[in-house]
Amino acid sequence: MKQIHEIHSRTPRDIKVIQFGEGNFLRAFVDYFIDIANEKGVFNGDVAVVKPISFGNLDRFRKQDNLYTVSLRGRMNGEPYVENRVVTCIRQTVDAYEQYEEYTALAKLPSLRFVVSNTTEAGIVYDETDCFELTPPNTYPGKLTKFLYERYQAFDGAAEKGLIILPVELIENNGGKLRDCVNQLIALWKLGDAFQSWVAENCVFCSTLVDRIVSGYPRDEAEKICKEELGYQDELLDAGEPFALWVIESDKDISGELPLDELGKNGMEVIFTNDQKPYRERKVRILNGAHTSCVLAAYLTGKNIVRDAMQDKLCRTLMERIVFDEIVPTVKLPKEQAVAFANSVLERFDNPFVDHEILSIALNSVSKWKSRILPTFRDQYEQTKTLPKHLTFSFAALLAFYTSDTMEDGMMVGDRNGQPYHIKDDESVMEFFQKNSKKTASEYVQAAASHQEFWGEDLTQYHGFAPMVTDYLEDIRANGMTSAIEKLLAK
Repeated sequence: MKQIHEIHSRTPRDIKVIQFGEGNFLRAFVDYFIDIANEKGVFNGDVAVVKPISFGNLDRFRKQDNLYTVSLRGRMNGEPYVENRVVTCIRQTVDAYEQYEEYTALAKLPSLRFVVSNTTEAGIVYDETDCFELTPPNTYPGKLTKFLYERYQAFDGAAEKGLIILPVELIENNGGKLRDCVNQLIALWKLGDAFQSWVAENCVFCSTLVDRIVSGYPRDEAEKICKEELGYQDELLDAGEPFALWVIESDKDISGELPLDELGKNGMEVIFTNDQKPYRERKVRILNGAHTSCVLAAYLTGKNIVRDAMQDKLCRTLMERIVFDEIVPTVKLPKEQAVAFANSVLERFDNPFVDHEILSIALNSVSKWKSRILPTFRDQYEQTKTLPKHLTFSFAALLAFYTSDTMEDGMMVGDRNGQPYHIKDDESVMEFFQKNSKKTASEYVQAAASHQEFWGEDLTQYHGFAPMVTDYLEDIRANGMTSAIEKLLAK
């Protein structure tokens, strides 16, 4: 079988984007977006990819002339959807350590306008031990600060040569935190007030929210995909879902220079805003909240993967009731937007190509219930002056799932109809449940709901909460989760 570069080629364009990170997500998200924008004639720019860490290599990129395929698999408008796209926008790949001179030369490119990064959540940190003299500095903020300084010097501080910086690391206010790190390093390294002013006035640090499940190289299916669908070998094949959301928050409007919101591609959404908080809340409450509020109950009915739960009428109805009746009304966006996003979430959960194991979602469910469910629960309670019964049931399902007094290899061992399963959480959390989960339902609920270290407040202060959870838990213990859900939905 031929290699991808023997069949496909690309037209070189000016490099407009430098990308710190060569991983699966950036290639199936940012580079995919840019490639489509080039095809539609609204961007006309290439990407230079920088490997920002000292280990690993870029051999596979160079072997394939930086070409690779993004394979999107999921559901679209209720039907299975498969798209294989050869991405041609990566012009150059550079190792910041082994090719330092080539790397710094990128800072001097007149055409350069954007910086993208995905250096993990731990990548955006201020490290006072980092050194300007290193080639390159150790941390990503260090590398970026020195890169900006090289550009500032190369163009004599020209205002129009400032850069637009788009971190996609999964931390809140990622752009603001990266800007703070850069400013701290400018002061630490004594790079001067003029440079600091140039960065402040001419560089735009955007905070972003990204959403697309990218599973990466489909090891078990790659040979079949290459042979039966692509017709060529691709060692950089990158698999993901069709849905993609990119929310870009900035003080200055950059949409004219990065017109990705004009792509009009089904399943993709790019939003430019000066406040991404409602969109972050939408994602956390609806997508993450749907998972956390439903999957533990679904697991105890016998479901092992999310798709199986979505295709079970009982579990799906439970999720739909929670999402549309109790979560969507609390999202601070127009209702039609929240409903549309919720429908897309349910479609994504039913992806026929992804086996998303429920036990992996169940990791650290106590802290997830606090961050993903409790704010919605609180808003519902304040708005309606009554307990949201489905979200309250999710708390009982959590307690049922976390029922165990047995430890094995640092994990609790639960019991699902005679089948053991592992429960993973912080040590202090597991110690609490070991001590309390085998008590009577009333005692167990009282201890858990009033445990302020878990929730940041005493949940028994919500009128009727503890008795309602106790009733649900007693029913689950006596009759099983399936029967308890049936009774809940019948009310």
